[in-house]
Parts: sequence; C-alpha cells; structure tokens
Amino acid sequence: MARTGTALQREVLSPDDLSAAWRTLSRPERIEGLLLLPTAQAEDFFFRSSPPDQADIVLELPEGERRHWMRLLAPDDTADVLQAVPAQQRDYLLSLLDAPTADEVRGLLAFAEDQAGGLMNTRFARLRPDMSIDEAIAYLRKQGRVQVETIHYSYVLDADGRLLGAASVRDLFNADASAHVADVMRRDVVTITADTPDREVARLFIRTSLLAIPVVDAQHRMCGIVTVDDVVHVVQEVATEEFQRFGGSEALGAPYLDVGFFDMVRKRAGWLSALFLGEMLTATAMGHFEAEIQRAVVLALFVPLIISSGGNSGSQASTLVIRAMALGEIRLGDWWRVMRRELFSGMVLGSILAILGIARILSWVGLFGSYGEHYMLVAWTVALSLVGVVTFGTLTGSLLPFLLRRLGFDPASACAPFVATLVDVTGLVIYFSVASLVMRGALL
Repeated sequence: MARTGTALQREVLSPDDLSAAWRTLSRPERIEGLLLLPTAQAEDFFFRSSPPDQADIVLELPEGERRHWMRLLAPDDTADVLQAVPAQQRDYLLSLLDAPTADEVRGLLAFAEDQAGGLMNTRFARLRPDMSIDEAIAYLRKQGRVQVETIHYSYVLDADGRLLGAASVRDLFNADASAHVADVMRRDVVTITADTPDREVARLFIRTSLLAIPVVDAQHRMCGIVTVDDVVHVVQEVATEEFQRFGGSEALGAPYLDVGFFDMVRKRAGWLSALFLGEMLTATAMGHFEAEIQRAVVLALFVPLIISSGGNSGSQASTLVIRAMALGEIRLGDWWRVMRRELFSGMVLGSILAILGIARILSWVGLFGSYGEHYMLVAWTVALSLVGVVTFGTLTGSLLPFLLRRLGFDPASACAPFVATLVDVTGLVIYFSVASLVMRGALL
C-alpha cells in the first residue's frame, strides 16, 4: 500500500491492501485507510475485522461517526466488541446504541464469552404453528426487513415462547398453500443451552452441518440462535491454541506480533526447560552404555536414526489420536481399541523402516566398504531396534493423550514433545540392549 509520510493514497487503496498492512499501521493510519475506502467496502472490512480491531476502530473514529459504526453490528457481535474493551469503556459504547439493542446486548453480556449464551443472537425468524403457509412466507418477508440473523430456518414457538419445531425456507415453499406451519415443521430440532461450552457448540456444528442451532432454557423457551459464522472464530482459536501447545508452548492468546517479547519468552520457557531436563536422561542413557560405544563405535552412527524414527512415529500417532479426540471420533473408553490398532501399525511401520535400514547399510558396504567385517550384525541390530523403537513410539504417542485426558489435562498441551523426549531415552535403551544381544561375542 503506497504511502507518502503517513498519508494513505486513495487511488491505490483497496481492502486487500489495507488488510495486508493493518498490523504495521498506527491507529490513526488505520482509520485514515478505512475512511478512504468506499462506504460498502469499508463496512464490509469492519464486519470482517476481529472484535478487538472493531473496538479500536470505533474508539478511534471521530465522535460524530461512532454511533453509526456501532449500530452496524448485530447484538451478539456488539457484545463481542464490548468484551474486548476495558470495563470503563463499555458504558460509553452501550450509550451509542438504541435502548432496545442496548438491553439485548446487556443480556448477552451476562453470559461468558466462551459459552453459547455469549455467542447467540436474539434476533431470529419466528413463526406460530397455526399460521398458514402463505401467512408464514409473508411474515418472514416482513421479519427479513428488520435484520434477523438468518431466515434459512424459522423457529416455531408457542404462546409462551417454547420451541415446538423448525421449518426451513425450502420446507415452506414446497408446502401446499392450504397447509399450516405445524404440518411442515420438523419437531426433532437440535438444541443447546446457554451454558454449553463454545467448543462443544463448534463440534456440534461440524457433526450436524447445520447453519444455525437454537439456544433454549430449562423450560425449552427459545433464547436465541447461534449461527455457523458465530463459531468460525471459535474453531480458529481452538485450532491455533492446539497447534501452539502441540509444539510445547503455552497458547499465545493473541496474534504473534502483538505478543510482547517477555510474554513470548515466558510462555515458551517453561515447557522448553521441562523438556530440556527430560532430555538430560538421554545423556544419562548414553553414559550407561559408554563401554559398548567405545568397543563398537559404529553403533553411535545410527543413534540419531533410531531415536528420530521413534519420535516421528510417536508424533504421528499422537497427532492422529488428539485430532480424533477433538472431533469426538474416539473417547476415553476406546483406549484398548486404539492400543491394539497402533501396536500392529507400529510393528508394520517399524518393519518397513527396518528393511530400508538394512538396504542402506548393505548399499554402503557395497559402495564404500563401510561398517567393517561385522556389517551384517550392525544391519540386524539397526533393523531389530527400529522395529522395537517405532512400535514403542507409536504406542506411547497413541496412549499418552488418553492418560493426559484422564488426568484432566489438555492432550495437545505438550503431547508431541513429551513423546519425543520419552522415546529418545527409551529408544537408546532399546537400541543398545538389542546391540548387546546381537553383537555379544563379536564386537561386544
């Protein structure tokens, strides 16, 4: 995005330019860039921004324009913005809303932002069961003009606001004009409560492929709806946290460049130090087999190969199991099935690597005369060790998430680094134990 000093140039500005440069701009420059966009593009950019950015935009705008931008947002999005600002600024932003909307937002703020109540929108299309199809369609047209969240689904309520069923637009248009809403509505409606955790809501959307899910109270009265776009950021946040924790770090909780230097170090140092202490056991294991290494130096050449193969197989298994847990495909009670499956997988995978290891050693012997006269013993040592280490790594990687979940920890928190550390140490023990058996009387 071309700039002269701090001035953004209208003729070259586009939403993509502004988005690409957003993190590098100061707050005044961001507002200047936003106001240079055509109105429709500026509003679309505002809608696509994160709640903290939306809050910054509103607070940085000239006083006379703040009301307009705040009123563009739906009540649930407004609640997200208010949760992103300091408490002392919430009353001011609420004052920019009309009274009914402000009351809706206050109601949403009563729920935690990581629960369905904090995600839901109270504006939804509603019908009565005794309406004719023509009346229902005409009523939906009228509701669509007053900014309901979605009309893909209409919710059928009784006089007390209890949810009776749901009807899609397709259901209504395909129905006979003489029918009533009660005749075409679907009664088996998937619902959630206001205190349902947001991650569970996201998993429910994934399983059902619905566009919206109604939120009901203990008396089955309808409170609002959560739409699929409301949980997109939840899915993104969960995936981001899991990726960050999977690498042995605390979740950053903010964009990478927005995290302070010392906060970044603090979030990474804890796990890194713990894993370093664990890796010290590798040196202990190497020291225990120092005599074997001195008598058969060739064994040391394959140490990285052995332990990395075990760590890689363990990381593969833990990644697959953690992802399956996150999607609800496996539960704690499935540990035995997973262990049995991964035991045979580890043996087969280890055998494949063993064949590759033997082929590599024999090739180097033929080409370069490497590994001495006992090269076949070296080859068998490496091959058998690979089978053992890969099998152990696979089992460890698949079962450790179950153990962490049983103890109440997040399996993604540091599963892969723990697997790598454990397999490094155990892999050395397996390797040199196999070498002691295979090479006894020859090199050892």
